[in-house]
Amino acid sequence: MNLQKLIFAVYPYIALTVFVIGSWIRYDSEQYTWKTDSSQLLSNKGMLLASNFFHIGILSIFGGHFAGLVLPHGLWLALGVTDMQHQWLAIMAGSVFGVMCLIGGGILWLRRMFNTRVRASSRASDIFILSWLMVTLVLGLSTLPVSVGHANHGDATVMLALSAWVQSILTLNPQPELLDGVDPIFKLHMFFGLTVFLVFPFTRLVHVLTAPLNYVARSYQIVRAKRTS
Repeated sequence: MNLQKLIFAVYPYIALTVFVIGSWIRYDSEQYTWKTDSSQLLSNKGMLLASNFFHIGILSIFGGHFAGLVLPHGLWLALGVTDMQHQWLAIMAGSVFGVMCLIGGGILWLRRMFNTRVRASSRASDIFILSWLMVTLVLGLSTLPVSVGHANHGDATVMLALSAWVQSILTLNPQPELLDGVDPIFKLHMFFGLTVFLVFPFTRLVHVLTAPLNYVARSYQIVRAKRTS
């Protein structure tokens, strides 16, 4: 078995299995650890910008990856989006939200590493996962010039190959050979991205699975001051 087959035909199932079973076991047996462990009370400086940019950026990137790689190719065509329009849309959205995530994540990483109070309260897994996410993000941004080069030549082959590979994994019919012509930077980014799923259950990222989405539409709290006579 060659390395490409191991990484892109076997490793995805290892990562996804650990992601599902590990998250389930942690939620079932260690619910007190299922939390964000916010450090905002320790240091609030720059948090509004950093947290908002990071979360908006990373959630948008995830949504973009899902739409671009998981949704069937035929669906995009049925919506009137050509392959080249799809590729340019991915490039533009990836650039905007990638830079947002880089700015927010960079501030959070510097804060985590060099703010004495925040560093003292950080676990090794906190530093590791934030660093790993930032490297994964930088690798993703590094694919943009390559994608622009392909788009300028009217070539959507790599985008279609990546989408076909993801769908082959999800349909339990892995076809790593689809990636033979894909640039190495994409493959490295994909490996780092898959590893996020592998380590997910062992980090604070688990809180994403139970995010209180109804929070934005919650009713106002009524607070009455206690009168003293």
